[in-house]
Amino acid sequence: MVSSKVLALAALSATSALAAPSRGKFGCGAEPTPELLAAAEQMAVQEAAGNTSFNALATVEVDVYFHVVASSTAVADGYVADSSLTRQLSFMNSAYSPNGIHFNLAGTDRTVNSAWASDGAEIAMKKTLRKGDYSALNLYFLKSLGGNLGYCYFPAAVSSGSNAYYQDGCSILSSTVPGGSETGYNLGGTVVHEVGHWFGLFHTFQGSSCSGSGDSVADTPQQLSATSGCPTTRDSCPNVAGVDPIHNYMDYSTDVCYEEFTAGQKTRMLNMWSQYRG
Repeated sequence: MVSSKVLALAALSATSALAAPSRGKFGCGAEPTPELLAAAEQMAVQEAAGNTSFNALATVEVDVYFHVVASSTAVADGYVADSSLTRQLSFMNSAYSPNGIHFNLAGTDRTVNSAWASDGAEIAMKKTLRKGDYSALNLYFLKSLGGNLGYCYFPAAVSSGSNAYYQDGCSILSSTVPGGSETGYNLGGTVVHEVGHWFGLFHTFQGSSCSGSGDSVADTPQQLSATSGCPTTRDSCPNVAGVDPIHNYMDYSTDVCYEEFTAGQKTRMLNMWSQYRG
């Protein structure tokens, strides 16, 4: 089991783990707080010692609720068809099932609201639409996200009914679903990336440095900066072992480049699930 010291630190950090999303930049708006980064480093120490808080033989079953929030019933205004959502769920399961995680669609709803579709009044929207308990994944597909492809909230020790509880989940640019109009990002990889944050993973280039703890996962090589596109190979830290994990779901590669989570990321996701959501 993860030590009581690590659990206490993680619980303490969780009160400030819900950092506001970073707006106005292309990419992912999820940003961990310094407290959560410190807790992850402590968890990494325990994982290196072979300590886990989950049953390695069990599959984590996650209920998923899809919320389509558009400004009209036109695809150009953020509306998403059932066929695209079905393909999105399939992409999620193909990425996560090898890591002991499976998603079950528990419900789909659609709302036409121009303000909400443009990522306005987030709390009001989520208090109206959110379903399930803290172990349920709520995905909100919106027309626009202020320049982001998506953002998600990291796991935390929240109180049921609090604003932090309602904030939980992922907001996704609707044009990134399979068959969407977002060139390079329309195979469903944005959801997989953002859900990685929901499970407690950081970007592989966290810290943007060739030294330090990076994403606090031992088997993801050090990475100086985010990948763009899908290069044949990349090594932003040539003096450190390993090349950039350009095929990792937690990098910024285009969807066609995404292929994997590492064994260490699997362990981290399951430990975070056990600690906060399981």
